[in-house]
Amino acid sequence: MANIAISRIKREFKEVIKSEEIAKSMIKVELVNDNYSQLRGEISGPPDTPYEGGHFVLDIKIPETYPFNPPKVRFLTRIWHPNISSVTGAICLDILKDQWAAAMTLRTVLLSLQALMAAAEPDDPQDAVVARQYKERPDMFRNTATHWTNKYASGPKAVPEFDEKVCKLRDMGFEEHTARSALSSCEWSLEKATETLFG
Repeated sequence: MANIAISRIKREFKEVIKSEEIAKSMIKVELVNDNYSQLRGEISGPPDTPYEGGHFVLDIKIPETYPFNPPKVRFLTRIWHPNISSVTGAICLDILKDQWAAAMTLRTVLLSLQALMAAAEPDDPQDAVVARQYKERPDMFRNTATHWTNKYASGPKAVPEFDEKVCKLRDMGFEEHTARSALSSCEWSLEKATETLFG
């Protein structure tokens, strides 16, 4: 890794660890293999959102060209959000693409991601299925996102009727996450999800 990238990320890493704002926001960051080119972040779901109480792990890769190019960040924890892929964890956020500026820091990225969790941008989605549900069926979206937070991010709130439907598909021989994804995409209709899976 280039010296400029290493010295910059070392400084930012310390800044994040010492930041009171970051600590209050329940955000953490750590090195992977004592190597500044790869970090692991953890964001707590913001209050008054379906992600509240959940802990979401991020993979953060620092490119050789940092800080002139943004870090590559994706969610390792599965999440139901219009701007984050429910399959790959890829994130659609302007500062991680064309709106990045060299003055931005790791702290900016982490706080922006937490803010994105609280205020989705469904008109610029990463996951079209989730975005459509967010816009057309907001209650269904909240329940689905809450359910995913409970299952994948140790969130405190369960949605028992969703659990039952996942169990029914599991009993038919489908892997749990495959069942959950199909149900989530089919508005939790067992019939539609079954058709999709057998289709």
